Amino acid sequence: MTSIDKIEPAAPRAAVNVTRAALAVPGNLVTAELAQTLKLAVPLALTQLGQIAMMTTDLAFIGRLGSDTVAAAALAHTVFFVSFTFGMGLVSAVSPLAAQAFGARDPRVMRRALRVGLWAALFIALPLMALPFHGETVLLALGQAPAAAHLAQQYLFGLAWGILPALWFIALRGFMSAVTRPEPVLWITLVAIPANAVLVYLLLYGKAGMPELGLFGAGLATTLVNFGMFLAGAWFAARRRPFRKYHVFSRIWRIDWPLMGKLVAVGAPISLSFLLEYGMFGAAGLLMGLISTTALAAHQIALQIAAILFMVPFGISMAATVRVGHAVGRRDPGALRRAGYVAVALSGVFMSIMTLAVILARFEIAAIFLGEATDTTAQLTATLLLIGATFFIADGVQTTTAGALRGMNDTKVPLLFATISYWLVGFTSAYALAFWAALGAKGVWIGLSLGTAVYAILLILRFRLLARRLAE
Repeated sequence: MTSIDKIEPAAPRAAVNVTRAALAVPGNLVTAELAQTLKLAVPLALTQLGQIAMMTTDLAFIGRLGSDTVAAAALAHTVFFVSFTFGMGLVSAVSPLAAQAFGARDPRVMRRALRVGLWAALFIALPLMALPFHGETVLLALGQAPAAAHLAQQYLFGLAWGILPALWFIALRGFMSAVTRPEPVLWITLVAIPANAVLVYLLLYGKAGMPELGLFGAGLATTLVNFGMFLAGAWFAARRRPFRKYHVFSRIWRIDWPLMGKLVAVGAPISLSFLLEYGMFGAAGLLMGLISTTALAAHQIALQIAAILFMVPFGISMAATVRVGHAVGRRDPGALRRAGYVAVALSGVFMSIMTLAVILARFEIAAIFLGEATDTTAQLTATLLLIGATFFIADGVQTTTAGALRGMNDTKVPLLFATISYWLVGFTSAYALAFWAALGAKGVWIGLSLGTAVYAILLILRFRLLARRLAE
């Protein structure tokens, strides 16, 4: 157990000024840290945007089959991502473990961190596949229409097999990021986007002599691309510099069980935190459905914009995990503080600029999705995007600060914070403001904003506390 593992929570102080804390060290060190963070964050953020591009391509092709098919695909994605999100959180623990070993110049632990991540993905993928394989039963139990549930199940039969290679690819991404060389992951994703589009087109519609498999074909195409991405990543890790010197696949059958236990201890709370966040937004969608169809449609469009914006700070958060992990491995408290605060400030600045752009273009954004900016749904969408001004910034800050805390192996207390913020504050406020205060859809988004802001503040206070204690 490291010294960071032993840190206990203490009463937080009143306020935190992230920018001032970041600038409390010599300017040249801040500039150097910013450059290193950007070097990691840019390819990782672009990789995440590439994943969004693949999903968008899938939906564009599926949309030609009709609105019922699109609705079924949306239901399938909801079921699939519940399973995948849990596995993603667990395997993402490879990144801080490998980064700490890199900072400590311990290549043996680095390759073992990747190995236990690959084995953990294998062990967890099989039970995780059970939910997609029984998706129709789950959707029927939740009151969905039988026809939509049946169509969704066809898509899930194709998607489910892709969970394992996708988790393996995340483990490889964490290892490559820890070595400060995330570029191969971006290259692979850029190649995967058109490959995925071609495969979905061929198998969905049965073109070029391929069988017409419908939604099952679209899901199968995604699975095949996931396998291809993993194989490409494994080739880079085994054969290309600087990765090959770590011999990551030698004696891969030997599992470091103590390190596996540490990966589970760090990764399981990450998984649960992801599920709490994902669950709150899913529940918000259900609340919108109770309000009106217009409210639900506006909510989905506004949330899609939030998801696209979120990909950049999510990439910065992965960079923060690596940079903080390096500092932990070197036992350098000053670098740890610097890495965390610079990453959080970077996310805050980026999301502030993007939020201003969204506010100014909110009517045009609504018109892109709905055609008419004067439509009732478009007007509500623009209103939700305006309310989301605080939400967008807080969401960027919270994910980056959580990433910095993962670099310190601190995931259990953030899980408690997620429970309090997303459900006790966020969901309760959303329900109360929507129905008791009769604010409707606007009340739901105010509640989401409140919960996310509380989570961001608690995480910043937690990082400040741990960084100060480590320095002492």
